[in-house]
Amino acid sequence: MLAEASPEPESPVIPQGTQTSPQSSKASRFPQLGLSQVWVRFLLAIFGLMLAFAAALFSTVAGEAGNIWGMIILASGALLLATFVGLTTVPYLARRVVATRVREAMDYDVTRAGLIYILISVVIGIAAINTGNNLLYVIVAALLSAILVSGIASALVLRSLTLDVHLPEHVFASRPMLARLLLSNASSWLPSFSVRVVPAKRKNKDRWDWEASTFGLPRNRAPQDQWLRLPDRRLRRVHEEAAKPILQESVYFPFLAPEQELRADLEINFPVRGRYCEKNFGVATRFPFAFLMKTRRINLAREVIVYPAVEPTEQFREVLPMVTGEFESFVRGRGNDLYLIRDYMPDDSARHVDWKATARTGALKVREFSREDERKLRIVFDNPAPGVLQPAVYEQAVRLAASLGWHFHHEDVEVSFVAPGLAPTEDVFTFLRYLALVEPQEATPVFSRLRASDDYNLIVTARAAAEMPAALAARSYVISLGVRGRGSAPSRRGEAPPTHGSVTKQA
Repeated sequence: MLAEASPEPESPVIPQGTQTSPQSSKASRFPQLGLSQVWVRFLLAIFGLMLAFAAALFSTVAGEAGNIWGMIILASGALLLATFVGLTTVPYLARRVVATRVREAMDYDVTRAGLIYILISVVIGIAAINTGNNLLYVIVAALLSAILVSGIASALVLRSLTLDVHLPEHVFASRPMLARLLLSNASSWLPSFSVRVVPAKRKNKDRWDWEASTFGLPRNRAPQDQWLRLPDRRLRRVHEEAAKPILQESVYFPFLAPEQELRADLEINFPVRGRYCEKNFGVATRFPFAFLMKTRRINLAREVIVYPAVEPTEQFREVLPMVTGEFESFVRGRGNDLYLIRDYMPDDSARHVDWKATARTGALKVREFSREDERKLRIVFDNPAPGVLQPAVYEQAVRLAASLGWHFHHEDVEVSFVAPGLAPTEDVFTFLRYLALVEPQEATPVFSRLRASDDYNLIVTARAAAEMPAALAARSYVISLGVRGRGSAPSRRGEAPPTHGSVTKQA
């Protein structure tokens, strides 16, 4: 994707990796000397080591002169002074160097052209050694100097670049979204050529972790036959998979002038719900000779919560008419108190038109009811325990709950949401965020949290409708999911058990 210059200048962006820590920002310089704290500690360390060296020399002189106590005192002082410098100054300087190298870490990948170039240089170098020809030595030196120049030039191109990534606030699975990349050149004199913003390299890591176990004697017997069993802990290797990446492809910037900022809009699409995060991004270049792909890692943490897909599916189209019909029947069957008759407004529902008043006055009139007639809907997601549903059926249930919530959020309905581990809320995005991260878990049935109210309940659950309290069943529509386990019919051709809805009405 070719980037274009932004028409309006924006404030410069400082990546998180280039921000100074609070410890180094306060009193990090000595105004009297004009030196930073690092240089002051370094000079003090040199001065301390010089004193230790001088004490060691004088201890040798004292020993040759026969002054035993002077030799012992000077040698001990030199040793203590050198130890003090080593324990106080060297670790501090090492931490600063390591932090700088991590912040400005570079990755090197040899390209195909670079491999061919190195092979040619090695062949000519071997020929120069065997023949002793000075011209071949000059050619080898020129070839090696080109590699050195390439490394220095690419480092200068990447050195002054800063990156910022803007992501949309609400992201849905399987729905394309636009992300904005802002790349700026902070140098006042040096341009940057042929730069790419690339995804960070990810590796699956293995770590060691302690887990609970039991120590039993004798070791070769079954647990019930062991006469000694004590709580114990053992060390095991845990395989950690890399987090889901945000950036899937690279974005190319051909040229950045000094102090210029370019932006690029990148279309991103996340296939499944969940948490996607990046700890760092990379800016890479092959400039000037394409021997190496040099990548500078920029510490820029970003996280995206991807909501379940809310596009209508066949399952949603089957359930929605039944849910809507039962809900409308429930609303129409309630006792309605007429509040007033008024003129028709463009956003009024046609079902509230009073035809008698309209015929009598000649103008379109509608009936307005008291707050008793509010259309209140409560969507409930009853999260099942692990192993109750097949993974495919569980994902269908999550997507169905998200689609229903998103649909009724845009209707003339006062909707609320309830789920295990989620405080009752009327914010649809809070409910979608919950569904984006939810996993099967052992929890108290959500039926026990529901109380009789004016709300009509739409419940997505893996439990049977008969388990619901009678007072709650009179005003609920239950979508019972196919349960895997004893008594359930096997699925055909590996397909997930069908999802069906059952309506519970008051007797």
